[in-house]
Amino acid sequence: MRPGPGEVLHFSEDPTITVFHPHVAATAQQPGAYVWAVDDARCPDYWFPRQCPRAMAWTLPTTTPADRELVLGPGGGERVHAVEYAWLPRLTAVRLFAYRLPAALFRPFGTPVPHAHVATTSVEPLGPPEPVGDLLRLHEAAGIQLRVLPALHAFWSAVTATTLGFSAIRLRNAGRGPDAVPRAGG
Repeated sequence: MRPGPGEVLHFSEDPTITVFHPHVAATAQQPGAYVWAVDDARCPDYWFPRQCPRAMAWTLPTTTPADRELVLGPGGGERVHAVEYAWLPRLTAVRLFAYRLPAALFRPFGTPVPHAHVATTSVEPLGPPEPVGDLLRLHEAAGIQLRVLPALHAFWSAVTATTLGFSAIRLRNAGRGPDAVPRAGG
């Protein structure tokens, strides 16, 4: 599931959204109310249930061969996503939807490299939400390794000490499983 020309995507488990209104996310680390979306490069970061903790790494032009071998392994492609075993049933059962939004209403967000796109006005989707489908197959079709680990923190610590690009989402939920009571802001 990728955006078309002139589009960004918003992923959600809610298929009933008709207008996206700017809001301050419970986990916001910046001031301001935004509508959040992602471009083609960051879409795979959101091929997960919303609360699912995940750690991701990918090669950069500056990635050393040793770091690539350490994290991706032989023949490991260019990118790896890691989740915990406790989240695997939820990952395979979730009904995730993608909303196509007009990119012209958004601006890149994040430094030094943008990781999202934001709008400061309400945004109507370009059409009804589209089911994303089988998330495991989506990873496979994109050539992304999907690792299932007992815990994420050791993997995350190792990845952040390398020359690969990396990102983590909902890491505060790691070690908790999908049936745990959400933490504040989570």
